[in-house]
Amino acid sequence: MKILLVYPYFIDNRMDEEDISAIPMGLFSIAAVLRDSGYAVEILNAYNLGRSPHRIYQILGERRPDVVGFSILHANRWGGIDIARMVKKVNPATRVVFGGVGATFLWEHFLTHFPEIDYVVRGEGEVSFLELIRFLETAGDPPPAHIDGLAFRQAGKPIKTRDRRPLADLDQLPMAADYFSFQHVALSRGCPSNCTFCGSPAFWHRRVRFHSADYFVTQLQRLRERGVSFVFVSDDTFTLQRDRVIEICRLILKRRIEIAWAAISRVDCVDAEMLKWMRRAGCTQISYGVESGSQKIRDLYRKRIDDTDICRAFDLTHRTGIMARAYFIYGAPGESDRTIDESLALIERIRPLAAIFYILDLFPGTALYEAHKQRTGTSDEIWLNRIEDILYFETDETLSQQQVLDFGRRLREGFFSQLSRFAREIELVDDPELYPFHADFLSRLALTFSHGDYANNPLIKETLVTAVALFERALRYHPDHRAFWGLGLVYQHQCRFEASIDILEKGIRHHQSSVDLHMALAHSLMRLNRFQEARQRLEGFGDHPQAVEQLVHCCRLMADQTAAQTWAQRLSRLTGRVP
Repeated sequence: MKILLVYPYFIDNRMDEEDISAIPMGLFSIAAVLRDSGYAVEILNAYNLGRSPHRIYQILGERRPDVVGFSILHANRWGGIDIARMVKKVNPATRVVFGGVGATFLWEHFLTHFPEIDYVVRGEGEVSFLELIRFLETAGDPPPAHIDGLAFRQAGKPIKTRDRRPLADLDQLPMAADYFSFQHVALSRGCPSNCTFCGSPAFWHRRVRFHSADYFVTQLQRLRERGVSFVFVSDDTFTLQRDRVIEICRLILKRRIEIAWAAISRVDCVDAEMLKWMRRAGCTQISYGVESGSQKIRDLYRKRIDDTDICRAFDLTHRTGIMARAYFIYGAPGESDRTIDESLALIERIRPLAAIFYILDLFPGTALYEAHKQRTGTSDEIWLNRIEDILYFETDETLSQQQVLDFGRRLREGFFSQLSRFAREIELVDDPELYPFHADFLSRLALTFSHGDYANNPLIKETLVTAVALFERALRYHPDHRAFWGLGLVYQHQCRFEASIDILEKGIRHHQSSVDLHMALAHSLMRLNRFQEARQRLEGFGDHPQAVEQLVHCCRLMADQTAAQTWAQRLSRLTGRVP
């Protein structure tokens, strides 16, 4: 039996594809369970195929799956429905299974209105999906009423089986990194909080289960062996169990796993010692759900934190050399110019180095959505419309679209206009053990201002000045490779080629085998017509395509056509192309 697991596309465009491009962790976990049980399974990331139905038909025709499972996050449900219809056109006998958060909360809606959907896996999906596959392989009739966690049609009517009891021991699951490469991992499932905008309380029933530290770190180790150097730890709150987090960090250091990672936490679930362990073990960013500067709105969200918690967490995180990112939600019930002013005042106090601002959405499975249905008499039939979500302000006559858009504009302008100052005024703990990590932190941040997202944001001022200050400060802590390289590139951009040569030569004294430093130095030398010196710098990297390409250019500038042709031939052997 051939199984295809699909992550469908979204119907609305995104400013940043990173928001939707990553396959959900659960799909990899289900695929690993199937592979571990001997089934042929493939994963299709179709997030970018919304305008390429011909490509989807081609894939379905080539792979001819017997079962197609879909990961439905709600906002991509129409992509799932579209592809399910294509599946049935290619082969009506193929079974279509929906699963995930969106399918769990709308199982009856899907089975009532969309005949192309045969089954829905509700809740945690690994065991339910595996049992369904085994049933489809050997039987087919009658419907699998004995399998917990399913929904399907019986006598034309949607029915569900008993809820599946959650796995007691998550370590029993096969390790997805044995079969796949990915960048999103999780230590736990569930969240004890009860935020009204979030579906986690209803999906996981506020129960939290954890992998062991050994399982989690072994997964990181295997991903690193596959070439993954950065991961996102996507738990709702990674730092819920302090001792477990420290044990994880100790194991990462003991096994010498060189991997960087970002996590999500709550402002009332961190302390200085734990943050130091996290930083030493590779953590570069923590995202905190601040949501609003108004305590009244945070109470409406049932976000049980106060300004003291928030300020303390951001201060501790930044002092440790970890970027603290803030999530804000605007357009809530009772949102006003005054509450936005409170959010802006809080931003000034906590000085986040990254911030994400969302308009409040209503999704099935959340308390706010249930309250909306009771208040307005709306039913799940609203999702027959080809929409991804419901914006709260559309349901509240006291809020207009223009007003909410202005709220978002004020928040973004208020944050980005001060970001350069926030970055230059960072206070770091004076701990010699953390000096190399401080240098890494500052140089990463500097590169964002010189070459990354912040460099091209018109709302951020003095980006290069900020980058130079951060690179130079990084080097006062430690001879950081990225700081030498980044500073050399900024000086090039400013046409300060002598300064660029000086800083890059200093960097090479610390990092003699760095091809990036040598190539940057060669570029500055060539800009000053010092071609022979540039050529000598590059000739030691004859196996590096970019260095060889630069060598070809250098030799041509020297009018040494014989050498240029020799290096061009070498480049052709390395890359299959000729400059």
